[in-house]
Amino acid sequence: MASTQVTTQISTQITKVAKAYPKKHLAWASIASIITLVVLAVLPAPDASAKRTTLLLTPELTSNSTTKPQPTETPALTLEPLALKTHWSKQTVKSGDTLSHIFKRAGLNAQDVYNITHFGGNSKALTRLKPGQELLFDINEEGKLNQLNYIESKLESTLFIKTDNSYAVNKTTKQLTAYSKYSEATISNSLFQAGQKAGLSQNLIMELANVFGWDVDFALDIRKGDSFKLIYEEMYLDGEKIKDGNILAAQFINQGKVFTAIQHESENGSKNYFTPEGHSMRKAFLRSPINFARISSHFNLRRKHPVLHTIRAHKGTDYAASRGTPIKSTGDGKIIYAGRKGGYGRVVIVQHGQRYRTLYAHLNGYAKNARSGKRVKQGQTIGYVGSSGLATGPHLHYEFYLNGAVRNPVTVKLPHAEPIAKNEKANFLLHAESMQTQLAAYANAISPSLASNN
Repeated sequence: MASTQVTTQISTQITKVAKAYPKKHLAWASIASIITLVVLAVLPAPDASAKRTTLLLTPELTSNSTTKPQPTETPALTLEPLALKTHWSKQTVKSGDTLSHIFKRAGLNAQDVYNITHFGGNSKALTRLKPGQELLFDINEEGKLNQLNYIESKLESTLFIKTDNSYAVNKTTKQLTAYSKYSEATISNSLFQAGQKAGLSQNLIMELANVFGWDVDFALDIRKGDSFKLIYEEMYLDGEKIKDGNILAAQFINQGKVFTAIQHESENGSKNYFTPEGHSMRKAFLRSPINFARISSHFNLRRKHPVLHTIRAHKGTDYAASRGTPIKSTGDGKIIYAGRKGGYGRVVIVQHGQRYRTLYAHLNGYAKNARSGKRVKQGQTIGYVGSSGLATGPHLHYEFYLNGAVRNPVTVKLPHAEPIAKNEKANFLLHAESMQTQLAAYANAISPSLASNN
């Protein structure tokens, strides 16, 4: 009742005030009141206001949840500075490409090429491009080069980052993971066929031949029924095989004779192969200067010459091979002659220390740097098979001299290289025993019916 009287009194007072104002003023007051009411209706009361919170849900919550979780409080928001936008494009090095060609395809000019190749540091790496390599360009909206990532291989890359007046360089080299693997095979036709059946790559087969090449002539000595087994490494990167690694231990049985080689890494980091007793597998000379070549003519001091048709001593061994086949120096030494020499045609003669000398004849051409006075390493290519001089077809004529007297290269006893160092021998003998045990264990674990294949 009291409130009704108050309301009546307020209404009466408003009516009196309204009559006291002109009608024009009242109209404007009414409009202002309406606007105020509308604004108050739209805006929430102070107690009802809240900050909007966005929940970032995991894919599982987004797709499977039926109820939305409610936050108990508003989390604090941390604003991270925006990273510079990158605009990467890729260019693959093609045969005959230069850096200028590649930069032009990427939308850059000669000045950009000059800037990145003349700031110093590792910039010279960009001048050794190879087909198949990739260059990733980060070019901004103004057409300026921000970054260049040079992908040299699956393992190596170099990132060039633009600074105020130069480039910062970040070289990355990924590490491979080595896994050991075992293979074995029995030879029925050739080492290559047996190796392929055993799952070996061509490089591994060649390396296997090199390990035992001191004692076994793979062109002359191989017989059906010979066999081999080996433990070797395969190198992986992110679950993908990248390449073959080293042969860790191997055994080769040739005409019933067993040869075993164990890899040893010396204290200076060099890796070589030794017998289980610690003697070097590496002799002073290779048995053959050509891999897997067939002997077409043996050492014979009473042979009839095929061109001259007269009895003339054949002071060496002839290896039949296709024209252009690489010829290796059978030992470390110094080239004392490289040129033409009568019926020998093109010749390379290598002096090995004071007592030994080898001669390679009928060459088609010489290897780079195979010149008189040059030092050569064992296994280094010194020339290529040809038919120069008095020759009926492409082949290599190889001679071996000891103290100035010619010797049969196939049967001459080859001297050993240095054995394993004395201070490393004890550890090596333990390692060699372990590796031989592993070879035997793997061999016993394989079914005899599979042993001839893998």
